Amino acid sequence: MAVFTRTTKKLILKIDEFFDNIELGLLVFREGIKSYLDKDMESFARHLQKVETLENNADNLQRTIENEMITHSILPQHREEVIKLIDELDEIIDSAKSSLNEIYIEMPDIPPILNKDFISLTETSVNAAEELIPAVRAYFKAPYTVREKLLKVYYFESETDKISMNTNRRIFQEMKEIDLAHKAHLRYIVHHIENISDEAQKAADLLSAMAIKIVM
Repeated sequence: MAVFTRTTKKLILKIDEFFDNIELGLLVFREGIKSYLDKDMESFARHLQKVETLENNADNLQRTIENEMITHSILPQHREEVIKLIDELDEIIDSAKSSLNEIYIEMPDIPPILNKDFISLTETSVNAAEELIPAVRAYFKAPYTVREKLLKVYYFESETDKISMNTNRRIFQEMKEIDLAHKAHLRYIVHHIENISDEAQKAADLLSAMAIKIVM
């Protein structure tokens, strides 16, 4: 049983476009981190600008979707949860933009020896959010498939926690050549990158509960 009917096709297109912006934002974020680690600041600045554009698009679409659902009384029984879910998804791209902006402003000195750690952390954290999108799309078309699709979100979120902990341990316990302030700054950047997977988990928890109600 699909959540939407033929009468809401226009809204479905806007929701799909919103999801597209989240997916593209995650892709650009991943490449932005790689550009920074490669010390390619021109490329990094381009990726930051792209994320800001995508985040702005997502915000505009979010407002349009919410207004249409309320104005036209679409899905009154699910409206509050759908609006909350879209808000949780918007937090993901907000987090991506915020992370790149923090890096752009603060220009953290990431030792090259940590590049692999930061790439692994970024990939895994982004994977958690990317795996969320197919599950969210499924909610509107085949909600009974949502829970199995969410398994990968939880897997990658858990892996992100492990990589984050190992990276911080390496920074604080093994890197004797950098001072405590430098270590704290690196931990702050690690937290920003890790936060994307945390936001994905929050949305996954909400989506899981929503899907149970639909299929019952």
